[in-house]
Amino acid sequence: MSARPAKAPGSQRAVRRDALLNREKILAVAAELMARRGPNVPVAEIAEAAGVGVGTFYRGYPNRTALLHALEHRAYDLLIAALDRIRDSGQTGAAAVQSYLEECLNLGDQLVLPLRGAPPLSDGKAVGARRRINSALEQFLADGRVEGSVRADVNATDIIACGAIVAQPLPHGPAWSTIARRHIHVFVDGLRALEGHRLPGPAVTQRDIETAFAAD
Repeated sequence: MSARPAKAPGSQRAVRRDALLNREKILAVAAELMARRGPNVPVAEIAEAAGVGVGTFYRGYPNRTALLHALEHRAYDLLIAALDRIRDSGQTGAAAVQSYLEECLNLGDQLVLPLRGAPPLSDGKAVGARRRINSALEQFLADGRVEGSVRADVNATDIIACGAIVAQPLPHGPAWSTIARRHIHVFVDGLRALEGHRLPGPAVTQRDIETAFAAD
């Protein structure tokens, strides 16, 4: 019995590249369709819009739960990549926060996250990603406080909540990007240090959020 010839390395790389491209197309289209029509969009429609067969879809995501989990992990990856870009640009304080919120607006429907209705994941990867996002934002704020440009009573959860809001258009009304960008500027102006001004409390922290997710 003759051995099956091994695939050439170049062929294997092409297969992996095609699989990754298909995965990204499926997830991007699924996020967009679910944002417009809810989580029960037929799988066949997602596959058709992504330009793949239903069999290809099910090989990657055997059920809707697996798809939602993949979308949430992808959303965390998108936000972490945005935070890394902002950090590498050298921005800190209010400028870094504004850039992050504008990234949230630009990503829009691709952010399938618990604060936007996705079921909160509690696996180590998801919790670690949320901690990483929280830590990066807290560092932006800490640097801003050192510079004297950011008030002391704002935390990362305030920014995360604002990001979730600006990324989700109102169901009725024109020019959401214009409205949201104005909202970002209003929020960032309120973030700046002002003598004698205090926010109503108590502040919500990442621990509070994780406790709520665990309860769900």
